[in-house]
Amino acid sequence: MRGTTEVEGRPAADLDREADERLLRQARSVIRTAAEAVAALEGRIGSTFLDAVRLIGESRGRVIVSGIGKSGIIGRKIAATLTSTGTPATFLHPVEGLHGDLGIVSRDDVAIVVSKSGGASELQGLIEYLTRLGVAIIALAGRTDSPLARAAAVVLDCSVGEEACPFDLAPTSSSAAALAMGDALAVALLVKKGFQREDFARIHPGGALGRKLSLRVRDVMITEDYPWLGAEAVMRDCIVLLAEKRGTVPIVNGDRRVIGVVTAGDLTRLMERADNFLAVPVAQVMNRTPKLCRPDELGSSVVYRMEKFGIMAMPVVDEEQRLRGIVHLHDLMRAGAV
Repeated sequence: MRGTTEVEGRPAADLDREADERLLRQARSVIRTAAEAVAALEGRIGSTFLDAVRLIGESRGRVIVSGIGKSGIIGRKIAATLTSTGTPATFLHPVEGLHGDLGIVSRDDVAIVVSKSGGASELQGLIEYLTRLGVAIIALAGRTDSPLARAAAVVLDCSVGEEACPFDLAPTSSSAAALAMGDALAVALLVKKGFQREDFARIHPGGALGRKLSLRVRDVMITEDYPWLGAEAVMRDCIVLLAEKRGTVPIVNGDRRVIGVVTAGDLTRLMERADNFLAVPVAQVMNRTPKLCRPDELGSSVVYRMEKFGIMAMPVVDEEQRLRGIVHLHDLMRAGAV
C-alpha cells in the first residue's frame, strides 16, 4: 500500500504525492506549449494562406497529401478532413508512392506535403516526381528554408519554438501546429465553395452524425391523432388533451392557422389564480406568440430552439401557418437529432 514505508527518512506517501505533482505539472506544460504553438499560427494567416486556398480551390484534380512518420499521420487526418468537407483528397505515403502508388497522381492535382524538418530523405523522390509532373506543392513546413520549402509553390509556416516533449524531440507541438493549419485550410475551402449543412449530410449518411444532419421534422412529427382545439374552447376541453397528449395543445382559428398554444405549465398557473378555471376560455390562457416549426426543418435546429426556450413540443405548420402536426423534443432526441 502507498505510504506505509519510509524512503530516506521521508514517508513514501509524501514522495508519491510529489511524483504525482511532477506528472501533473508536466502534463499541463504539454497542453500549454502546444496551445501556444497553435496560437502563434494565427499571425501567419495572410496572403500566402490565401494563395494556398486559391491553388486548391481552382484545381481540377484532387489534393494529394503526403508526409512521413508523425507528419504522415497528421497528413492522413488532413486528407480525411478535406474530403469530408467537400474537397476530394487522398493520402499518399512517400515511400509507397515510389513503388507504384504514384499512379494516383495526375497533372491536375495539388499536393500538400507535411514535414517538420522539410528535409526527410524519404520525401525527396516524391518531391522530385511532383515537380517533374508539374504538380504544385503546398508545404506545411516546420522550416521555411528546407528543401521542401524551396520546391513548394506555397509555404505555410508551421514552425514551433519548442516541442512539448521535455527533451524537445518527440513531435508534439509541431504535430498540433500542422494539424491546425490543415484544419484552417479545410474550413477556408469549405467557406469558399459555399459548402452547406445539407452537403455535409449528403456525404455523411451513416451513424449518429448522418442522422443529426439529415433528420427532418417530418420524419418524427405526429400527423395523426395529435391534440388541437379551436379558439372557442374552454379549459375543461383542454385538460383532457393536456393529460393524454403529452402536455401541449395548439389552438387554431377557423382556417386551422395556429394562433396560440396551451401547455401544462399554463394550466398550473391558471389553477393557482382562478377558482373556476374549467370555464375559462383557452383564448385567455394560451401563449399568443408560440414557437412553430416546418416539416422540412432539420431536427437538430428545432431541438436547439426547444432547449433554448424551454419547450417540450412544437406545432408543425405549413407556409400559411396551418397546423399539420406536432413534434416532441424527446421524440427528436430519440431519433438522433442531437
